[in-house]
Amino acid sequence: MKLTVVGCSGSFPSADSACSSYLVEADGFRLLLDMGNGALGELQRHCGLYDLDAIFLSHLHADHCIDMCGYFVARYYRHDGGRCAPIPVYGPEGTEQRLTTAYADTPSASSMSEVFDFHTVKPGWHEIGPFTVRTEKVCHPVEAYGIRVEHGGRSLTYSGDTGACAVLDELAADSDLFLCEAAFTHGKENIPDLHLNGREAGASAARAGARRLVLTHIPPWTDPEVNLADARAVYAGPAELAAPGRVYEI
Repeated sequence: MKLTVVGCSGSFPSADSACSSYLVEADGFRLLLDMGNGALGELQRHCGLYDLDAIFLSHLHADHCIDMCGYFVARYYRHDGGRCAPIPVYGPEGTEQRLTTAYADTPSASSMSEVFDFHTVKPGWHEIGPFTVRTEKVCHPVEAYGIRVEHGGRSLTYSGDTGACAVLDELAADSDLFLCEAAFTHGKENIPDLHLNGREAGASAARAGARRLVLTHIPPWTDPEVNLADARAVYAGPAELAAPGRVYEI
């Protein structure tokens, strides 16, 4: 598998990065994990606009899904070649309604489904193209999912947005790469069931036995180096910060 960080800023884009979006590729299949603010433009640096094969939305906060509105325009109103065939979109209950509301002016109530083939995510194992994936509910104020992606004996786990929870450790167990959010700063924010800090992300990776930790979803107002140091204080494996355009071979 190949993982490309399209965007990794938390809550809103930074001067250097779009919000959460990660491209996973294997056997010529392209799966996009989230499409937050600014991601659609950055995605075109790494993939043709119409070359995605499936999209997974971890939850329906804007910094993880709002650029789906722009992608709707690209697919629905395409002139050369005509309207695109529907692409599978996996998301929580109500994804179609949420995106339709966010766009606010679709030609009809069903226009989104003309270019997006919506599938409701539930906990458990699924197949998406060549990938075997496991999705589990994590701890966030809205319905939110972490996802484990497996292919060819390798594994990638993406936390989505979550507070500390046992299911995340289980989902990431023995992962080759654990892409984990670390939006909060240890000793500063202390809001349960919302986000992880660097230390909590490192502790989750340690409990899971993950082989590599990549911290992501760090907002512009948070010092990423502090979060990385906090993660390394409790996790002995290789740990680093996600950066736009960075590529990992898994």
